Amino acid sequence: MPHKHKKNTRPKSAKNPANSTGKLWIWGTHAAEAALNNPRRKINQVLATRNSLVLLKKTKDFGQVNPVEPQRITEALPNGAVHQGIALQIDPLPGIPLDQVLSSTHGPLVMLDGVTDPRNIGAIFRSAAAFGAAAIITQDRHTPVLSGVLAKAAAGAIECVPHIAVVNLSRTLEQLAEAGLHSIGLAGETTIRLADATDERRVVLVMGAEGKGMRPNVAKHCETLAKIQIHAAMESLNVASAASVALYELGRD
Repeated sequence: MPHKHKKNTRPKSAKNPANSTGKLWIWGTHAAEAALNNPRRKINQVLATRNSLVLLKKTKDFGQVNPVEPQRITEALPNGAVHQGIALQIDPLPGIPLDQVLSSTHGPLVMLDGVTDPRNIGAIFRSAAAFGAAAIITQDRHTPVLSGVLAKAAAGAIECVPHIAVVNLSRTLEQLAEAGLHSIGLAGETTIRLADATDERRVVLVMGAEGKGMRPNVAKHCETLAKIQIHAAMESLNVASAASVALYELGRD
């Protein structure tokens, strides 16, 4: 008898965090809770299981939402999304001008050059929130949307750390220098330690992609190149780990 192929019953899922109307999804307890408590965030739809609704309503009353089965949430999200029983369809946060961030905050800024992995960027947002960074600056092209796995890795930090997307990173470094900031690019080939590179000025920490590092023109626009001192047994750190260590170092008294 001819072999009969079993019908594929796996639910269809979206291919990316945006649906066909351009709306974005975030999921996971921490990311969802932070979004629900952010007055600047527009939320278009809440999909949540009964248990998740009970948990979230302890911290935020977001109106009448009918609980759904976990499978309903799974079907709305990209393959492999670990939603923990909660997903939100959202609009992007409104942009914040660079000059507004400079005038209203005091912590270091983080600039990412060519860092494209959403989990790494999400982890950097989380470290930025933990260590008091004022904002994260990226190029407006080739940067993942702040949703999906990036938002989950950030564990809510995208709601409290401003994101500034710019056209030209080198030009932005020039503007920051004119504003009195000290640009420090992390580079493994230099002999200057990050701990010895700072002065009394506010810092913009510039980080390049793993392997490639900063692009030459971006590195050229950094006033100082510095490195994180690590054990000789390891050649380098993951970019998210390096950001965490560097921000901790910058925050030390």
